[in-house]
This record gives sequence, C-alpha cells and structure tokens, in this order.
Amino acid sequence: MSQTERHSKAITAFQTLYSPITEDPLLKASSWAPPALAGGHRGRYLWTDAFAVLNLVTLGTTSSNPAYLTFAARLIDTRARLPGASDAHPLAGGLRIGKEADEDDPSGDGDGQYYHYLTLWLAVELARAIHPRFVYDRARARLRMYWKMSVYLARPAVRREGNLDPIDGYAVYSLLDRDAQERGVLAREIGEYRRMLEDKWPRYVSDDPLDLGMTLWTAHWFDGEEEWAARLTQRAITCLRAYPPRPTTYRLAFRESGACKLWERCIEQILSAWNRDGDEMSAQDASLVPITVVAASAVVPGDSPAPLSKILD
Repeated sequence: MSQTERHSKAITAFQTLYSPITEDPLLKASSWAPPALAGGHRGRYLWTDAFAVLNLVTLGTTSSNPAYLTFAARLIDTRARLPGASDAHPLAGGLRIGKEADEDDPSGDGDGQYYHYLTLWLAVELARAIHPRFVYDRARARLRMYWKMSVYLARPAVRREGNLDPIDGYAVYSLLDRDAQERGVLAREIGEYRRMLEDKWPRYVSDDPLDLGMTLWTAHWFDGEEEWAARLTQRAITCLRAYPPRPTTYRLAFRESGACKLWERCIEQILSAWNRDGDEMSAQDASLVPITVVAASAVVPGDSPAPLSKILD
C-alpha cells in the first residue's frame, strides 16, 4: 500500500468520527470544532481524542501539511479543566476519562481517571499532579499503583495495578524529562517508576494485542539504551506471535489495531480481517465505534526505529 493510499485510509477513519476535513483543510482548520462523540462525557472521550491528536500530528508530519497540526491543536483545546486547575496551571486537576456513566455507577465502569489514558496526554504539570495520586506506599521498598482514580483524584476507583502502568510511567516520564526546560524536574518520579519497572517487566505476560502493541511502542524508545527494553520487547513479541487467530466475532478491532503500531508485517493481515479495512472497522458494539480511531494509527503508524523493525519482521 502506497503512502498516498495509507493517508487516504487514515483520513477516512478520522473523518468517520471527527467530520470531513479534506475540503480546503487549511481554511477549515482555523474554524474547526470537533463534533460530540458517542459514548463520551459532553461529547469527549480521552482515549479517542488522544489517538486523534496523534493521528493528526502524524499526518501533518508525513504530508508536510500544517493544517493537520492546527486540527490537533484545536482538538487539544477541547479538554475541560477539573478542580485544582487554573489559567496558570490548566492540567493540575488531571483529565477525566469522559465516560457517560457516573463514577459511582454500580457497574463499576463509570467515569474517573485512567493512568494509561493520562500518559498519552502527559506534560510536566500533569505528570507531577497525577503521580502522588496514582502511586502509593512511596516510603516502602515496594511501591504500588492504582489503575483508576475518581474523577477529581480524591480516591482510588480501582485498586489493582495495570499490566503496563509502571513501565509506561517510567518511559513517558523519562522522555518528558529529556525535553523539559529544566532537566531533572521529574527525577524523583522517574526513580520510583524505575523501581516498579524492575519488579514488573520480568513477570510481564499478556494475551491482549493492544497491551502488547503499546508495550512494544513503549519499549522501543529505549532499545539499545537499557537492557530491560530489549528483553521486554522479546517477551511481548513471543506473546504476540502466540495470539490465537479467531473469527472477528470474538475479537475487538481497536485492540488488534493497537498491535499494528510497530509491526509492519501484520498491518495488512489484521486490517484485511475486518470488513471496513481501515475506517471504523466494523465495531460489533456501536458504543465502541469512537474508540476505533486507533485504526488510523494502524494504517499510518509513523516510522519505527530500524533495529526494532528488523527484530519484528
């Protein structure tokens, strides 16, 4: 598939949720406002918008069209502030998931803040605000993390730890610190994630293609720099290759799209398994359609480092 064809499919996937952007995109970007999405609080869902921003930045970079970066900036501006935030510190209250159900919904699947969603939006201010809320037992030898907090970060909503959260935290905080104006501003947090990382990665195993794809993406930033990254990559590849082929009736498109982010060879294989081949990919549940914006990331995943591409292929 040519780059032009991939761009076309990625734009189609994006427009399924965010309205047409191809007619004079530079002019449209200046006045564009994202439409309300199904399944999101006040029309916004944090994961969906995060991948939409990533897709737009990728399209802007690979096409050299500045309009896509303007679309991304306007989408970022739609995030609502939470208590604790201000004009000077707009991210101090964190960012809500955007689920329609109240956080106290009896199903347990209500609104709140997910750590693995927040890391997709991370800035230094947000990183410092959420760390002491999600990481606990910080004075003990073995630290712990909560997977989900309440909307206002007042209490844990899910007390267990996410499979990838400590690894994700170490990687994203480290990358953020590298580019921060004040180097070392996240040194304490990075040190705490490193302790959790060393405990976590040797036991890593998953049968979730999205989790595996995100693990590979996270680890590739440190390939050739830190031993854990190379060894975790091999563990994730082993799990991904064992992923059982099943009819799409028993699979979720957005999760399998996540496995495509750095594995060029599997993109066509996975996308062709879904009837819509690159748009919203036939989500069986209409409420899941917005989240399949991940499909656009599968079609145009960006450039992966040559050493990892060689390992995967």
